Amino acid sequence: MRNLFQGLKLQGNIYVVLVLRLLLAMALYTLCRIGFYFFNQSYFSGLDFGDFLRLFLGGLRFDLTAILYTNSLIILLTILPLQIRFHRVYQQALKWLFFVFNGIALATNVSDFIYFRFTGRRTTADVFKQFENEGNLGGLWLRFIWDYWYAVLFLIALIVVMVWLYNKIKVQGPMLKNKIVFYSTGVLMMLPIIYLVIGGMRGGFRHSTRPITLSNAGEYVKDSKEISLVLNTPFALLRTMGKTKIQKLDYFKEEQLGTIYTPIHIPVDTVAFRPDNVVVIILESFSKEFFGAFNKEKENGTYKGYTPFLDSLIQHSLTFNYSFANGRKSIDGLPSVLSSIPSLGVPYFLSPYAGNKINSLASLLKPKGYHTSFFHGAPNGSMGFQAFMNLAGVDHYYGMTEYANNDDSDGMWGIWDDKFFNFYADQLNGFPQPFMSSIFSVSSHHPFKVPEEYEGKFKGGPLVIHKCIEYTDYSLKKFFAKASTMPWFKNTLFVITADHTSSEIEFPESRTAWGFYSVPVIFYKPDHSLADSSDQLIQQIDIMPSILGNLHFNSPYVAFGRDIFRETIKPLAFNYKDNVYQLFEGDYLLQFDGIKTVALYNFKTDKLLEHNLIDTQRDILGPMENTMKAVLQQYNNRLVEDRFTIKDVTPQ
Repeated sequence: MRNLFQGLKLQGNIYVVLVLRLLLAMALYTLCRIGFYFFNQSYFSGLDFGDFLRLFLGGLRFDLTAILYTNSLIILLTILPLQIRFHRVYQQALKWLFFVFNGIALATNVSDFIYFRFTGRRTTADVFKQFENEGNLGGLWLRFIWDYWYAVLFLIALIVVMVWLYNKIKVQGPMLKNKIVFYSTGVLMMLPIIYLVIGGMRGGFRHSTRPITLSNAGEYVKDSKEISLVLNTPFALLRTMGKTKIQKLDYFKEEQLGTIYTPIHIPVDTVAFRPDNVVVIILESFSKEFFGAFNKEKENGTYKGYTPFLDSLIQHSLTFNYSFANGRKSIDGLPSVLSSIPSLGVPYFLSPYAGNKINSLASLLKPKGYHTSFFHGAPNGSMGFQAFMNLAGVDHYYGMTEYANNDDSDGMWGIWDDKFFNFYADQLNGFPQPFMSSIFSVSSHHPFKVPEEYEGKFKGGPLVIHKCIEYTDYSLKKFFAKASTMPWFKNTLFVITADHTSSEIEFPESRTAWGFYSVPVIFYKPDHSLADSSDQLIQQIDIMPSILGNLHFNSPYVAFGRDIFRETIKPLAFNYKDNVYQLFEGDYLLQFDGIKTVALYNFKTDKLLEHNLIDTQRDILGPMENTMKAVLQQYNNRLVEDRFTIKDVTPQ
C-alpha cells in the first residue's frame, strides 16, 4: 500500500497534471453520486446494480460539464504559455483556486443529500429566489449543519481526500528549455484544449447539439425520478442561472381559477374507443405563408406557394384558417404537439422542472396497447429530443444511428428528408397495430440546400428556403404514395404541423406578433371523413387532446389545449414573445406583461397590428386578461408543484 501511495506522487508535464487534476474532480463527483444514492436510497428503491451503472455512466457526461465550468479559470491559467505558471507561488495560487471552486461544488452536491428529501429534485438556481427574504439564513445553515452532521462529515472527508490527492500531483518543468519552442508549442496546445473544453461544456461537438441541460438527463432514465441521480447539483445550478422566471402565481383563488380555465380533461363519450393508428408529422420551419391553400388572396389571387402536395392533401383534410404555434423554437414545438405543454416564458425543455411527470400521446395510448415511436433524422440526442421522448414514454427512438447510412446525410443536420421519410414508411409497415408514431423533419433548415440529385427540379422563389420547402413537400408526396399501398394506411389518423415558423419571411404580416406563430395544423384521414376548413382558432397544444378526442379516449388527463372534436369550451391560443404573453381569442390578440395589458388588436382585420385598441375595447380586454392570468397561474403552479398528470388514474 505504501508503494501505491508513493506512486501517486505524479511529477510531470503540466498538461498531464491538468488532466489528472480534472480526473480527481471527476472522482470526487462520483463519490458524491454514490453518497447521494445511499443517503436517499429509499427514494430510488427498485434499482439493481445494472440500473445504477446505467445512471452512473450517464452522469459522467453532466459531471464533466460541471467540472469544466467550475474549473475554467484554473484551466485557462494552466494552459497560458507563460513560464511563470511553473513557479511555486503560481502553483500554490492554482491549488487554492482548485480547493475553493471544487470545495464549493462538493458542498452543493452534499447539501442535496439532505435538501433533495424536501424538494424531490436537484437544487436549481431558483433556490436563491426562494431564500432571498430569509432574515435568519445564517441560523438556518447552522441548524442544518447541526441536524445533519453526518452529511457534513461526508463533505469533510471529501475535502480531505481532495487535498491529499491534489498534493500528490506535482508539476515539473518547464520541460522545453528553448524559449521559441516553448512559446510556440504553448500557443498551439491552447487551441485543441480550448476546443475540447468548449465541447465538454456543451456536452458535444456537433453543430446541431444544443448545450446539454437538465432535460438531457432523461436520455438515461427509465423513470423521471431517476433524473436526480444522473445530474449533479453544480450542473443544475449552472444550467438554470437566469432561467428561473417560473414562479407560483396567485391571481385567483383555487375555486375561482378552475371556472376561468382548467387543463384537466374529463371526457364523457358514449362511443367506444377506436384504436386507429396515429401518425404525427412535424415539419421543420414550415410557416403558413409557404402554402398556396392558406394564401389564396395573395398576389391578386395568383399565389401558388411552395407546397403543391400538401395543398392537394388539404383539400381532403380538416384545416384551420387561424392556427398557431406555442413557441418559436423546435424545443418549444415538440412538447406542445406531443404533450400539450406550451412554452410560456422558459421553454419546458430548459426549465428546472423538465424532469416532472407529464402526459403525452405515448403515455396515454400505451395502456391501450399502442406501439410508440419517434423518428428524427438528426444525430441521436440532437436537440435533447431523445431525452424528452424517453420522459414522454415513447418506447422506440429512431435517429441517424438506427438509419445506419451516413451516406444519405446532408452533412449538416441529418438524413435528407426524402430518404428518411422512405425509411419511416418501411418501419411503420413493420410495427404492430395500433401504433402511435411521430416524425420530425430536418431538411428545411439553414444552409437551405437540397440533395444534388434534385438540383434544378424545384423552381424556388425569392427566399433561399423556398426550394427546401418544395423538396420536403415532395418528400412527403413520396411518403404518402408509398404508405398508401400499405395495410395500416386506411386505419390511420395523420396530423401535420410545423415546429415553428421560419426565420425566412416574405410577407409583411408574417413579421407581426401573430404572423411569427402562424403554422399549419392539418388533420387527415384516408377516407376523407374530416375534410373541412374551419375559422375557429387552434394551437399546437390542441393537437394531443384532439387526437384523443377523435379516438374517443375516455380517461381523465392533463393537457393545456382543447379537444376540438368534443369540447365546446371557447377556442384559445397563447404564446410568449419579447417578454409579453399573448392571448388569441375570437378576433382579438391581447398582450399582457404579467402585471397589466399593454396592447389589444383585432388581428383579423388589422393584419399589421397598427391600431392598439386598449383604450376603446375595455369590455373585451377585462375577460381576456383574466383568461391569460388563469392560463399562467395554472401553468406555473402545476409546473412548480409537479401536477402535469392526474395521479392514480386507470385508463378506461
